[in-house]
Amino acid sequence: MGAFIIAVLQNLLLCFPSQPICQAAYQNDLGQVWRWVREDSACINVRDGFNGDTPLICACRRGHLRIVSFLLKRNADVNLKNRKERNCLHYAVKKKFTFFDYLLIILLMPVLLIGYFLMVSKTKQNEALVRTLLNAGVDVNATDCDGCTALHYACQMKNQTLIPLLLEARADPTIKNKVRTCGHLPSSLPAAASSDFGFVLKCINCL
Repeated sequence: MGAFIIAVLQNLLLCFPSQPICQAAYQNDLGQVWRWVREDSACINVRDGFNGDTPLICACRRGHLRIVSFLLKRNADVNLKNRKERNCLHYAVKKKFTFFDYLLIILLMPVLLIGYFLMVSKTKQNEALVRTLLNAGVDVNATDCDGCTALHYACQMKNQTLIPLLLEARADPTIKNKVRTCGHLPSSLPAAASSDFGFVLKCINCL
């Protein structure tokens, strides 16, 4: 119960970063992001006092592609890491549907398959976000505090769209992490071993 409360509090703190530009990026407020950059261009790479997130990382946590594109055009550093040693690519790959996303999909699914198209749209937006970061030169093999790369998380989440994309960008499937909870090698994850996910190994063998 204590761990659950801590997790809830941490998520609440993420919603209210100590740096105004980080908060604006997290909340998808392009007007405020532009305002802070215009007042002080150095704040483009400022770190939040709570977890060390940059505005770019905050935007990637929430999948805000428009904010990400804006920051990258103004030379935001894609390879800066936060206190968990994660860069923006880690969070772009780890991005999941929110509770409200799932709720909308479920409610709209019977209505002319609107829910399905919403799900496809959000999946494509996430793919576009990852492509944008890769094109900006993000380190695809950067490891976090657990030794995990973006490829580890993509395999853990069984993301059939992002795994080939990361491998195409030369993600290294031989990098070992520090924990067994998500496997030492991306190719050894339960996701890769499942009968409907054998293509992961095929992708790796094709490199």
